[in-house]
Amino acid sequence: MEKRFDPIKDKTAEIIECIMSAPEIPDSDDLRFNIRLAVEEATENIVQYAYAEGEGYVIVKIEKDANNKLTITLRDEGVPFNPLAKDDPDITLSAEERQIGGLGIFLCKQLMDKVTYVFEKGCNVLIMEKEC
Repeated sequence: MEKRFDPIKDKTAEIIECIMSAPEIPDSDDLRFNIRLAVEEATENIVQYAYAEGEGYVIVKIEKDANNKLTITLRDEGVPFNPLAKDDPDITLSAEERQIGGLGIFLCKQLMDKVTYVFEKGCNVLIMEKEC
C-alpha cells in the first residue's frame, strides 16, 4: 500500500488510521499496539516539524514480505532532519532532569525491530521494520 497525504496539516489521526487499517498490519493486539505507538510518534514528528507552515506532504508506504517482515516507510520533503542522529535520552533520569525531545524516536527504536533514516533526492525517508 502506498498513499500520499497532501497537505498534512491537521491530518495526524487520518494518517495513523490509514496505516493501521492497511491489510499488511498484523492482527496481534501486542504487535498492533507497538506498531501504532511507533507510527504515532514518527507521524507526529513529521506533521509538527517537517514543514514550518504545515503545508507539505508525506508519502506512506507499507509492505510485508514473504517472511512476514513489515516495512513502513514515511517520506517527506520537509526540513532535512535525521532523528536517529540524536543520542537516546537517559531514561534513568526523572522527567524534570531529562532534556526535552528525543523520547518519541527512542520509543520507535524500542518498539520496532529496525529503524533507519536516509536523506535521498531531497527527501527525508524514515523506514521502520517489524517482524510479524
